Amino acid sequence: MNRKIETESDVVIYPKKTMDIVKRGLARRYRSERRFKFLGLSAIVASLVFLTLLFASIIGNGYTAFWQTFIRLDIYFDPHILTKDNLSRANYPGLVKSSLHSLFPDVSGRRNLRALDGLVSKGAAFELRKMVLNDPELIGTTQSIWVTADDDLDMLVKGHIDRSVPEIARRISNLQLSWIDTLSDQGRIRKQFNTAFFTNGDSREPELAGIRGAAVGSFYTLIVTLLLSFPIGVASAVYLEEFAPKNRLTDIIEVNINNLAAVPSIVFGLLGLAVFLNFAGLPRSAPLVGGLVLTLMTLPTIIISGRAALKSVPPSIREGALGIGASKTQMVMHHVLPLALPGMLTGTIIGMAQALGETAPLLMIGMVAFIVDVPGGFTDPSTVLPVQIFLWADSPERAFVERTSAAIIVLLGFLIVMNATAVFLRKRFERRW
Repeated sequence: MNRKIETESDVVIYPKKTMDIVKRGLARRYRSERRFKFLGLSAIVASLVFLTLLFASIIGNGYTAFWQTFIRLDIYFDPHILTKDNLSRANYPGLVKSSLHSLFPDVSGRRNLRALDGLVSKGAAFELRKMVLNDPELIGTTQSIWVTADDDLDMLVKGHIDRSVPEIARRISNLQLSWIDTLSDQGRIRKQFNTAFFTNGDSREPELAGIRGAAVGSFYTLIVTLLLSFPIGVASAVYLEEFAPKNRLTDIIEVNINNLAAVPSIVFGLLGLAVFLNFAGLPRSAPLVGGLVLTLMTLPTIIISGRAALKSVPPSIREGALGIGASKTQMVMHHVLPLALPGMLTGTIIGMAQALGETAPLLMIGMVAFIVDVPGGFTDPSTVLPVQIFLWADSPERAFVERTSAAIIVLLGFLIVMNATAVFLRKRFERRW
């Protein structure tokens, strides 16, 4: 039996067998389309699951670093120890130990006393020194002061050390556990927000380590990168897109710029080591050198995004400006560039976000050094947040694990803010033609 299909001009007769073949072909296409949609949806779901697991792991390990354990001690600022001539060099650790020993007068023996002193951070003495220097009237008085606890006690309070395991398998002894329980029953142990994590520089003591030095180093490095890469990148994009003649030389330049965008970042570190340190003699481990290296790395990204933004401006804008008598330079500066600038800013922010997260090129120029002081300028020794994370991740103490994750949280926060700013600028100022 045949099936008739009428058109405007004539009647076409298709055999039933042909229609069945067509239907089977359509069914296969629909099944293939459903499979493709399922695979695409599965890929998105899988990526979201892995991303969620990643963030859950980082936040789960790092949120406790924003809290720190403190011990309340009754400190007697002994005037025999704190004389006017030696306030800066006085025996502040002795004041801490005397207060702690007075709480447990039955403890004796050098080993036990050392274990008891280990409950309090070594930074407690510096806290007392700072208090006395700021207010010498404290001398001769007894003050109830919350001092920073040692990292092992902090880990125990936060639940990272299991009390049920054998004594040999944990860093805190049974005797120290009894002292901690006594202090806790007396209300002398508490947790509070860890301001030192944001105000201190790096330290070999986990409870004293902070990210301020690395954050300031990152800030100085990004300032140098922005001041160099943005004007050079914009000028290069404008020249290549608007003024450069189309010949073999410009083709070679364009190919090399595109290739540089894919070069591993450590290659730029080797270039910075050879040129800026060995040849130019610039200071090692300084934000100035780090900014120069990151400028070389981000320039291809800014140039490519800048050229794409210039290409998005309609030719009618250029023709209209030239038609009313503007020169080519006036046409670019007064008409094309203002319209392309939002796209250029977006590319610049994305390039800066990429620079903020880079580690390998900065390792090559010495920014991996252990630096405690907060940098005060562009030529002072410093480190950056990604390198600080790298250093902490290599430390054996359990307390550095949570601080590593906390620093990653802060770094991700900066990256999210920078990318959100790029999206906002694109949505707010970009014009669609």
